[in-house]
Amino acid sequence: MQPAPDKIDNYFAATAAASPRRPALHGDIETDVCIIGGGFSGVASALSLAERGFDVVLLEGRRIGWGASGRSGGQILPGWSGESAIRNQLGERASAFLERTRYFGNEIIETRIKKYAIDCDYERGAATLALNEKQMAALEAEYASHAKTGADFHFDLVDRATISNHVASEIYCGGLIDRRGAHCHPLNLCLGEARAAESLGVRIFEESLAVDIAHSDRPGVITKDGRVNCRIAILAGNAYHKLEQGKLGGYMLPAQTFQIATEVIGENRARAILPDNLAVCDANWALDYFRRSADHRILFGGLCTYSNRTVANIENELTPRLLRIFPQLGDVKTEFAWGGAIGIVLNRAPLIGRIADNVFYAQGYSGHGVNCSHIAGEIFADAAQARLDDINLFETIRHLRIPAASAIGNPMLALGMTWFRMRDAIDI
Repeated sequence: MQPAPDKIDNYFAATAAASPRRPALHGDIETDVCIIGGGFSGVASALSLAERGFDVVLLEGRRIGWGASGRSGGQILPGWSGESAIRNQLGERASAFLERTRYFGNEIIETRIKKYAIDCDYERGAATLALNEKQMAALEAEYASHAKTGADFHFDLVDRATISNHVASEIYCGGLIDRRGAHCHPLNLCLGEARAAESLGVRIFEESLAVDIAHSDRPGVITKDGRVNCRIAILAGNAYHKLEQGKLGGYMLPAQTFQIATEVIGENRARAILPDNLAVCDANWALDYFRRSADHRILFGGLCTYSNRTVANIENELTPRLLRIFPQLGDVKTEFAWGGAIGIVLNRAPLIGRIADNVFYAQGYSGHGVNCSHIAGEIFADAAQARLDDINLFETIRHLRIPAASAIGNPMLALGMTWFRMRDAIDI
């Protein structure tokens, strides 16, 4: 699947707020901070830095929100992917950071929606559902852990008898509802934050693909037709960039994920399917996820292909999975079907750090990008002010690097994910 450069045929693009076409960069310019990438990592970082008084230039190779940020499921899940790996490696230091930042991204987003009047259909409420008793036991243990620290006040543990009050399906044996989790229209959030950043003086250039970074005391970010000289450069790309492969190559592998959106089914029917308007995912490793949209559709995603293969007919692949959960939607048509690349790290812990003292990077959120990209923006803003504790923590995490990843990396990852899918299927 190779979408057009400036528009992706998906539900979020079709319902996005109007956004101006920004100019491409021509010539050389100067700034404090140059950010490469116009998704959540880049836009959130630009806004964080501008709020602290930095002069910022953002370069986007296509258009703002073109990649995963603008076509994700819009689920704003708390915490970090790969938390177990982070805790196992770093111990108490990591535990303190993870607890401190668990809902930090959600809080940043909620503050900005209010401060900058961003209309992005933001709603609180998320749930993880169990498909078997082993998964339910794990959710019960998670709830008990929150209860020990007094953090269970916004959680509801629901059993098989009451799960239907929240999700009109018979396949689940319970779940854990998090009232502080959330969901939104991701593209409108990204576009709204870009407008907010521009209101603070950030200069955004679209269709300005960064092709190289010239390292020096003042790095230069080079595009086909221009150059940005800066004090700090931030590489905020993800699955689509090819920069700095000597440092970053082999750690993150692109995977394809897919979604469908039904036709409008009306408010009453949508509420009957998901009465609480929760953003839902199951507890499988290779999970399905779904929610209602503001205009009363069902949005459904899954089928992540860790071999990086595309799917010829997304609707035909995903519809049976949707109907297994909600057979009552058998008469409902699919109106949109789309996919795209996301960044997966083998241990699922994000890659955040420095290529040089004045060149930072963040990528590989492994499914938690909406929340964690906003935290990364604050980590970068801290680092620009010489507050380095959090970025130092991420640089301490050890990652497996796959030599010749482009040739063998994705087949290896696909083989590993086949194992996890088998575990899901046979409940081990």
